[in-house]
Amino acid sequence: MSLVLDPAAQDLLFREARTANTFTDEPVTDEQIQAIHDLIKYGPTSMNQSPLRVTLVRSPEARERLVQHLAEGNQKKTAAAPLVAILSADNEYHEELPHLFPHFPQAKDMHGASREAREKSAALNAALQAAYFIIGVRAAGLAAGPMTGLDFAGVQKEFLDDDHTPLVVINIGKPGEDAWFPRSPRLEYEQVVTTV
Repeated sequence: MSLVLDPAAQDLLFREARTANTFTDEPVTDEQIQAIHDLIKYGPTSMNQSPLRVTLVRSPEARERLVQHLAEGNQKKTAAAPLVAILSADNEYHEELPHLFPHFPQAKDMHGASREAREKSAALNAALQAAYFIIGVRAAGLAAGPMTGLDFAGVQKEFLDDDHTPLVVINIGKPGEDAWFPRSPRLEYEQVVTTV
């Protein structure tokens, strides 16, 4: 059975898509980010909790503050990327559940009872949304350079608050010269899928 999605779209989103390491200086607009959000907001999360939050780093001053918290190998490419996004999990997502999950009024109180459980759920579900965010960036014809080589506590202190846990920093833009490293191998179907 073949996929329904057009092969060109499959290539754009998956087969040809790569983590970009260089970018052109073409700006990434607020309208592009809005379009990405409007597409990816439909991705599934548990009880529709939607805990992903996005902090766009645009000003040179904010960029400098961010770069100092990145691993050395990530600093130069982040300093030069047209746009950088800090993706975080909102650990107080339960405050939005009356709006997001209205058919179950007890959801807010249920999730509000344990901060530890909420943090675990927020981390998992925001990570799902982060993956959709990367695909959305690709769908917009842009390249994403996600990075986890960073001082998470430093990024949280510098840009977020105690209710938001940073997950990943993503450079965004049109790929520049020599943007791609050679593609690494992938596991085959038989190595991943087990039928019981």
